[in-house]
Amino acid sequence: MPTPRDLPSALSRARMLCALLAAPKLRRGLGAMLSGSGASEDPAVRGPLSRLDWIDEDGEVDAAALRDSAEVLALMLSGEAILEVPRLPEIPQQVEESREVCGRIARLVFERAGRGRTLNEAELNAAIAMFARDVALVRRDAVDAGVLTRSADGSAYRLADAD
Repeated sequence: MPTPRDLPSALSRARMLCALLAAPKLRRGLGAMLSGSGASEDPAVRGPLSRLDWIDEDGEVDAAALRDSAEVLALMLSGEAILEVPRLPEIPQQVEESREVCGRIARLVFERAGRGRTLNEAELNAAIAMFARDVALVRRDAVDAGVLTRSADGSAYRLADAD
């Protein structure tokens, strides 16, 4: 499968379409556009529909943009998704949010490495580095959140619920 060029735009397009389809008024407006009846005059419908970059007011569809979105969704459901998504640029500042994100990263690491495994610090750091830049913060917050347990000397880490 070819790698899509613009992952965020394609995912945004798919997310927006799902949100539109969930709202009856917007769903009817989109149906009218797709059938060639034109855009709704209602600002509550026209506004959201005008943000769609894959359909014009006459109902002409940009099939290439939709194909790109379909490829991105297929990729994100595959085992190759991790290779396409960049690392988190930063961890949230709020303690609760930070611990939640760091805990999720730690769980992902151990899902891939093996839930019952013990990782030394270098192994854990290398795995965390695939997800976030601040490896020490992720490791520390995951321990503080109770997601990871650390040996007394700090050299070995395990998933807490795997003990």
